[in-house]
Amino acid sequence: MNQALSIRQSLETNAWFAKLPGSVLDELSRHTQRRRLHDGELLYARGDQPTGLFGVERGRVRISNTSSEGKELTATYFENGDWLGEISIFDGLPRLTDAVACGECQVLVVPRQAIQDLLARQPELYAPFVQILCRKLRMAMEGMSDLMLLPLSQRLAKRLLALADDYGRPHEHGIEIDFHLPQDELGRLLGTSRQSVSKELKALEKNGWVKLAYGRIIVADREALTAHIEAPSGP
Repeated sequence: MNQALSIRQSLETNAWFAKLPGSVLDELSRHTQRRRLHDGELLYARGDQPTGLFGVERGRVRISNTSSEGKELTATYFENGDWLGEISIFDGLPRLTDAVACGECQVLVVPRQAIQDLLARQPELYAPFVQILCRKLRMAMEGMSDLMLLPLSQRLAKRLLALADDYGRPHEHGIEIDFHLPQDELGRLLGTSRQSVSKELKALEKNGWVKLAYGRIIVADREALTAHIEAPSGP
């Protein structure tokens, strides 16, 4: 398999690119480059000018932001087959977050100009692109609502179920989350401290809903966690 074909196949993991004619994919493939990142290396930093769209071929990229007081919040992770950076295709404004490699990574870089040229020639392609952006916006709004409205215990339960969906594997006691996620990093995902996360995890374990072992989390009672999320969160 030659490199051009490999790049084209990777482009087709993007829901928008997959709908494009083969000739257009061939054109974009010629403009697309690969970039390798070492653990902890920035793909881009907050304030950087946008260069285009990125597709993760191997590894994991963490999206985060840091307040003026130095408090860091992890927004999400992108990994194999995921794409990031769509907003910059439209507004051209500086990046709002940091994107950093977690482990060794390889990403595709599709230049912003190449996509803009394509959209200028075929403006009808804006419609499916906007649909993809709207889906991501809905997910971001849901995350913001959870952060503002749900107590930490319910946010944690919801995040654990999402992680079980994405990284779960069968375990004798339930579903093991096969993703090394230290409690301080879980705290950054939830906008709180490691100590608070530890306290809530122990409470969930006491209820028999999760099990903690060797740096891993096992979802032992999915139904109970789901009911906990849906329970009224008032006093």
